[in-house]
Amino acid sequence: MPDELSELEENAEHGRENPSLAPISVTMAILAVCVAVVSLLGHRAHTEELMMQNQATDQWAYYQAVNIRRHNYEMGIDFLSLVEFKNKEQADKVIAQYRQQSERYTKEQAEIQDKAKEFETESARAQRRADRFDLGEVFLEVALVISSLALLSRKRIFWFLGIASGLAGLGVAVTGLLLH
Repeated sequence: MPDELSELEENAEHGRENPSLAPISVTMAILAVCVAVVSLLGHRAHTEELMMQNQATDQWAYYQAVNIRRHNYEMGIDFLSLVEFKNKEQADKVIAQYRQQSERYTKEQAEIQDKAKEFETESARAQRRADRFDLGEVFLEVALVISSLALLSRKRIFWFLGIASGLAGLGVAVTGLLLH
């Protein structure tokens, strides 16, 4: 960003020397602002992607913990069914409690799994948005470079190409905003 600011200062000086180059300098200033905004949006989208992925990972870890608890109760049921007890009625109560816990954990696992998949979907969506912002930023950076060629060569074709690249970059970045 500091390099871009010094480049803009240089371009402003060129614009003062030759007033016909002023529109190109203004275009470059606008492009630089657009690059900064799209870059910021890209960084935020990448951060959101990572946060959603971390939440998905946490949910999957919780899912696994619940799965282990459920297996422990199921193993207890299997073990208790192999043993002969003096108080059969009390043993049946314990087995029923274990079954109830196992069923509760099975239901809980389904909810946790759904939440984890939801976080994964959100992470993928944020990644797609971040990719759009990154691509838009590339087009805007290219537009800035091409426009600077117009200042150096004094050929307006570079300015028009820079504007076209900048518009393409803005268009791609806007598609990132529209993804929800």
